[in-house]
Amino acid sequence: MQTRPVIIELNAINKSFQQAERQELLVLDNINFKLHEGEIVALLGKSGSGKSTLLRIIAGLIPASSGDVWYRERPVKGPVYGMAMVFQSFALLPWLTVLENVEIGLEALGVSREERRERALKTIDVIGLDGFETAYPKELSGGMRQRVGFARALVINPDVLLMDEPFSALDVLTADNLRSDLLDLWQEKKTDTKGIIFVTHNIEEAVFMADRIIIFDSNPGSIRADLVVNLEHPRNDQDIPYRKMVDEIYGLMLSLPQGKKQSYEQDLKLRRIDLAYRVPDVNVSELMGLIEMINSAEYQGRLGMAELAESLHLNVDDLFPLVELSEIFRFSQIIEGEVELTLAGKLFAEADILERKKIFARHLIKYIPFAKRIRWVLDERPGHHASRERFLAELEDFMSEAEARHTLKIIIEWGRYAEVFAYDDKTGLLSLENP
Repeated sequence: MQTRPVIIELNAINKSFQQAERQELLVLDNINFKLHEGEIVALLGKSGSGKSTLLRIIAGLIPASSGDVWYRERPVKGPVYGMAMVFQSFALLPWLTVLENVEIGLEALGVSREERRERALKTIDVIGLDGFETAYPKELSGGMRQRVGFARALVINPDVLLMDEPFSALDVLTADNLRSDLLDLWQEKKTDTKGIIFVTHNIEEAVFMADRIIIFDSNPGSIRADLVVNLEHPRNDQDIPYRKMVDEIYGLMLSLPQGKKQSYEQDLKLRRIDLAYRVPDVNVSELMGLIEMINSAEYQGRLGMAELAESLHLNVDDLFPLVELSEIFRFSQIIEGEVELTLAGKLFAEADILERKKIFARHLIKYIPFAKRIRWVLDERPGHHASRERFLAELEDFMSEAEARHTLKIIIEWGRYAEVFAYDDKTGLLSLENP
């Protein structure tokens, strides 16, 4: 049980956005958690799970639709002194030097010129930018620009540091170095910061840095799990306990919410794959590559998610849609954090080009309801054709116009590959001319 003082507390946070001519879109649903002194907490989830929105609510930059945020037992109703934020996009002012960019927050707080210059120079030195005080952002590498972002946040001596995917715009080596340097500052107490919350969709990053990892579900964003990371620093990503934690998180992010135990078929049914389902953005060649790799002699039909991500050089947002589509088509299933091919998946992997198309076509019609709907409409119409706009209008009953266009585009691509139906780009007509 936590005995350390609570810095930030969230109670029943909900957030909705108004959609034009539509009902409100719920993006955060009943979020509750606490940040204690001395903690680094990672908010981990796929893109679109509301993590960045939640971080801005915590910072007081946008209001929650309902619920309360408390900072040091006081309600957060707007930007709060004591919290600082680091953004993914650096957000530096290009006409100011490094020193001036770091000083700007202190200037806004009314700190005297002499004091802000002294504090800025000290922070620049601590963050590893000594010698670049007079440089402009355009003269700096991506990693150095993000260091300026960290220095600007740390110079005000924040009680809480909030970070929105601060390493995602950097190359792998630069991101690794900056993560390690930030942890060194934290552990050696070179700043006055008492707590850190950071948003990420990188599982390895969360395990490397955090004391707790809060895993988010999507649509709407909600908390699936709150994990304590009992690993000593410095952490080695090759250690067995580290790898076990990574595998556990992959399993959690792909399993049912709240630890419900269901059969494979029940699991898929609970995903509500109906006409309103937003299909994963995956092309057929990517799916083929995934199935072929898992079926290779090296892996023999079963491969851990972490190893799969590393082998394909994919992050969570790219890997999960692939695995999700493979599951929906019943080509694979997730067992204890590993992807295992089903009999259908093995047959697909070993089939020739024509047989693969036939298998894909059968599974597309059987498991993707809107693809089945399109084929049924074309079969029933005397001329066996219908406009793209006709199907878009139907999808827009369930989702936004942009989502409908994107969803239909993906399904049309799948249908054309499988020769379930044809599509003419010029006329916008779907037909059975080349079924």
